[in-house]
Amino acid sequence: MAKTSTTTQGLRAAIERSGYYPALVAEAVEAAVGGEPIRSYLVHQETTFDQNEVRRHVTVLVLTGNRFIVSHTDEQAADSTSPTPYATTSTESVKLGRISSVVVSRVVANPEQYAPGTLPREVVLTIGWGAVSRIDLEPAACGDPNCDADHGYTGSSTADDLSLRVSEAGDGPETVRQALAFAQSISEATADITR
Repeated sequence: MAKTSTTTQGLRAAIERSGYYPALVAEAVEAAVGGEPIRSYLVHQETTFDQNEVRRHVTVLVLTGNRFIVSHTDEQAADSTSPTPYATTSTESVKLGRISSVVVSRVVANPEQYAPGTLPREVVLTIGWGAVSRIDLEPAACGDPNCDADHGYTGSSTADDLSLRVSEAGDGPETVRQALAFAQSISEATADITR
């Protein structure tokens, strides 16, 4: 889909609906996108509780014809480095060819009664491009219960650059639909790159 004023306005409206420093977030996202056409986007505002503090943050995902852009904004309370509250906004631009995995996990209620097209209760979208990897190691062993030799370690490495969870109960059905649509768009875009 080419960048149209409708797509741009839709992204801007979604950022404003999140209610989370929309001018700051929109400026960071628009600077990262530049003049590229927007194929798809997802805006996810999340509130978390950290002991006695309420923390908010917003993640904006944008897919263009060549790149995947991640923007994340967090707010911080006043601390020893700043006498006033502040926000930190970062954007990362990833070439589509670098994306190594797109994982979509769906949670559905009453799977025995599932009908195609039914909205999942929640969706977890995980996208990996090699910037962050998680390594899980454990001691290796052999099948001999009497063996006390050192067999080294075994484990796995998992690309885990971005993981975003949306739920119908917390974010609403429209956000779940948007997450699924974005996941499909980025899956299709990365498949096109590998052809």
